[in-house]
Amino acid sequence: MAVKNLLIVESPTKVKAIKKFLGSNYDVAASQGHVRDLPRSQMGVDVEHDFEPKYITIRGKGDLLADLRKRVKKADRIYLATDPDREGEAISWHLTKALKLEDTGKPVYRITFNEITKKAVKDSFSEARDIDMQLVDAQQARRVLDRLVGYQISPLLWAKIKRGLSAGRVQSVALRIICDREEEIAAFIPQEYWTLDVSLLPPGEKKPVVARYYGDADGKRELQTEEEVQEVIKSLKGKKYVVEEVKKGERVKKAPLPFTTSTLQQEASKALNFGTQKTMRIAQQLYEGVDIKGRGTVGLITYLRTDSTRVSDEARSAAASYISEHFGKESLSGDLRAGKSGAKIQDAHEAIRPADITLTPVLVKDELSRDQFRLYQLIWRRFMASQMADARYETTSVRIAAGERRFSLSASRTVFDGFLNVYTDEDDKIEKQTLAQSLEKGAELKFEDFDSKQHFTAGPPHYTEASLVHDLETLGIGRPSTFAPTISTIQGRHYVTKEGKNLYVTELGEAVNRMMKEAFPSIVDVNFTANMEKLLDGVEDGTVRWKTIVENFYPDLEEAIKKAEKELEQVTIADEESEEVCENCGRHMVIKYGPHGKFLACPGFPECRNTKPYFEKIGVTCPKCGKDLVRKKTRKGRVYYGCAGNPECDFMSWQKPSKTACPQCGALMVERGNRLTCTNQECGFITEKPEEE
Repeated sequence: MAVKNLLIVESPTKVKAIKKFLGSNYDVAASQGHVRDLPRSQMGVDVEHDFEPKYITIRGKGDLLADLRKRVKKADRIYLATDPDREGEAISWHLTKALKLEDTGKPVYRITFNEITKKAVKDSFSEARDIDMQLVDAQQARRVLDRLVGYQISPLLWAKIKRGLSAGRVQSVALRIICDREEEIAAFIPQEYWTLDVSLLPPGEKKPVVARYYGDADGKRELQTEEEVQEVIKSLKGKKYVVEEVKKGERVKKAPLPFTTSTLQQEASKALNFGTQKTMRIAQQLYEGVDIKGRGTVGLITYLRTDSTRVSDEARSAAASYISEHFGKESLSGDLRAGKSGAKIQDAHEAIRPADITLTPVLVKDELSRDQFRLYQLIWRRFMASQMADARYETTSVRIAAGERRFSLSASRTVFDGFLNVYTDEDDKIEKQTLAQSLEKGAELKFEDFDSKQHFTAGPPHYTEASLVHDLETLGIGRPSTFAPTISTIQGRHYVTKEGKNLYVTELGEAVNRMMKEAFPSIVDVNFTANMEKLLDGVEDGTVRWKTIVENFYPDLEEAIKKAEKELEQVTIADEESEEVCENCGRHMVIKYGPHGKFLACPGFPECRNTKPYFEKIGVTCPKCGKDLVRKKTRKGRVYYGCAGNPECDFMSWQKPSKTACPQCGALMVERGNRLTCTNQECGFITEKPEEE
């Protein structure tokens, strides 16, 4: 008997699970992602004729399409079940074109499911629909804009800096954001401050409590110098320490929301040390399905690309039953206790959650890899926590008087765990100092010891993948599906390097960002890009025609490119000759850009292939050994300053040393933004940077 229904999904991994749900009346096949795209060899967008994209079959997909055509012939009905987002909608549309489904006369339906479970898959057939062209056009608009930016600007980067570089509508803004942060860090001047703690013994106790200097009777006062600390200590000689005030209160820590794509990427980075790309790869495996003993292939989580925190009533109800049974009804969130359903948010997706709450991490641990288990456990716990009651703490703050001076201490204890039974993060680590019962108003405490410490204010932190995702989302740059590929691209192009968790800009990244800011300021402008994202969302909503966005954008891009090309003509693109002589053939070596920045190469290539690192002198001598200071790079490409040819000298500086010595103490000064600061901490001299520097 001929198969009556053909169901086409994206991933081959899903085929087995879905086939099992649907039975022999269904043939299930996979498109393995996109089948058509713009050609790589040319721009593929006809700017003369209404920006019509020219799609071609992706290389290597010919046999797959031939197989799908055979299956289409045998089927009575075709269901397109690619992923439930704009990219998936576009793949379904491309399949109708590549397989010429409109010419078959057979009914073609689009279905979507948010999780790969029997119920979700079967239910999706009752909501079969036509392809949503608004979603398709939103994807086309993004694809065409990205292609126009990439294919028009990249050749200019090749000409001015190095072949093989690329610019992108979102990646160039992400690079700009990181570069701006690095400039802030370089310009930051730490400010000194001090803390003063006092150990005090409450009456009848053996263990002292530690209180921190707060200020005077008339208000808070910071201690800026060691002299101020000594002045306070001196003024406290012979003074009694008496409890002036005891305040009790309650603090509520709200249960977290379930994961969206960006919050999952951020939390997996913080808690598991996963990069964004790794998080998405493992989440994809959990979504598509894992072999579970006795159950076959099971999709463990819902769809992983979403910016929604909505949860279905069915999932909320399942969570409520589980929480009541394992933690008691009092641990349910207020909404679940009152039986309210979630707010009716009009979005296509739910939050990322377990597809089946009863499949606990412990139950499936043996079937998962270590990384799969850790990510699934994080998602399962976060979802459970989101459906549980808030945690409550009792807080106590104590003010202690010593003459005119005031000290304070505080502590808190958990009075109701709520969601903390299943989920804690770094923010939940609260002060655990236990307060003695005898700390009552009027109690006199015995002085034991002072402890003063010097501190310096911390500058802005370097970006991590997690904090970059957070800021991209906050600024409205990109969408859930683009965060991981964007971060992966700027690292893959060697514009940014990762050391530990931190992201640093390389010399190459600085050069690319500098050119983009000069030649294409609107492309790397955060507000411009965020507004463009809103317009693209308007295509999805049906309020904006996609070609209108492209028509309005292109003339400005074209004008910027012509201007940049004109300016490029005045730039000599020949390699810069150095003073270094090639020891192999005697030619003067030239300075070139490689994947990690500048290097020296023999111009006699290919006969002479000699290369060596390029150390750019900065015109400053080393304060330790007197040799020239040069720009150097770490193994991963981060720029610093060190000695030219003295391996014994350990001098290094992340900030660029200045030719100007400190006028107060003669020590080396370094650049911090538009100021110079003395490297001698005891001196601390600061001045404006001379213009010639």
